[in-house]
Amino acid sequence: MDPILSQLSLSLKTARTIDQLIRPVLEMLGNITGMESTYLTSIELGPGVQHVRYARNSGDMQIPEGLSVPWEDTLCKRSLDMGILSTDQVSTLWGDSDAARQLGIKTYISAPVRSGDGGLLGTLCAASARSVTISGETETLLQLFANIVANFIEREMLLDELQHANARLAAHALADPLTGLPNRRALFDELERLLAQAVRTGSSVLVGVIDLDGFKQINDRHGHQAGDDFLQAVAQRLQSGLRATEMLGRMGGDEFLFIGPGPAWPKGALPGALITEGEPASAAHALQQRLSALTTGDYPLAGHRIAYGGGSVGVVALAPFGLHSADAIHLADSEMYVVKQARKRHA
Repeated sequence: MDPILSQLSLSLKTARTIDQLIRPVLEMLGNITGMESTYLTSIELGPGVQHVRYARNSGDMQIPEGLSVPWEDTLCKRSLDMGILSTDQVSTLWGDSDAARQLGIKTYISAPVRSGDGGLLGTLCAASARSVTISGETETLLQLFANIVANFIEREMLLDELQHANARLAAHALADPLTGLPNRRALFDELERLLAQAVRTGSSVLVGVIDLDGFKQINDRHGHQAGDDFLQAVAQRLQSGLRATEMLGRMGGDEFLFIGPGPAWPKGALPGALITEGEPASAAHALQQRLSALTTGDYPLAGHRIAYGGGSVGVVALAPFGLHSADAIHLADSEMYVVKQARKRHA
């Protein structure tokens, strides 16, 4: 037994995943038992299905990885129900088993793989078409292997849960809870990345600030729930009009921010300054019209249909050199304020 334990100890030291552990374990189990097939299963008790996750086959009998069978008809369940770890009389004990008969199984051994709280995760098994004598020492080793595998599976499940939890936390940290859009932090991070990219490619950057005029009146007249519904509806409309390379987020309150790549910035444009002519300026003007049109229209709120005249949208084309995200947003915000004042004069 000592060589087996030494080999097992080495596998435990080097394995980082269940895949790296189980392959050597199945090979060791085959050498110990002398059986053609060794395999690890997982069990879904709800739908009543057993899956062969890993398998090693060294003879004519083949138990394929990925095989799924009804749990009720498995030798694993029968041996668990009867409290039997091994038998070389499969046809006598379980002659009604279609799977055993089709595979020609004569000798079978399995141990449950259980979680720390006793839940059944799967089984570690070996099967043979020959009659093989199974010693008590072999059964003890099989149970040891099953316990080790269970610990690895639980660790793998825990790591998956932690990774998913971290991903959810990261998503929440970068998302506006009301609209689901990127929040201020995410916008600043993406704008810094976009500015750096524009420096490398020689392109301009388009930044737009959208302020929803009359939002306070909607809140006062129809209530805060209607105001929230309105913000969500505007966010959906704006988001629907975006292109693949563009990003929209909520800065807070009734203010949204647009960022996206623009055309190449013209020679002679000052670093970090507004571009007021050429293709970038034309692109900024077209974007301003597009975003303004997206916010304009009828909104069903709190049982009423509100005809909304659109928000104030300021869009600027910027040369990225020497420019930081806060400065870029300030320039777009100033342009939005100019648009807002002009709208008030013509109201």
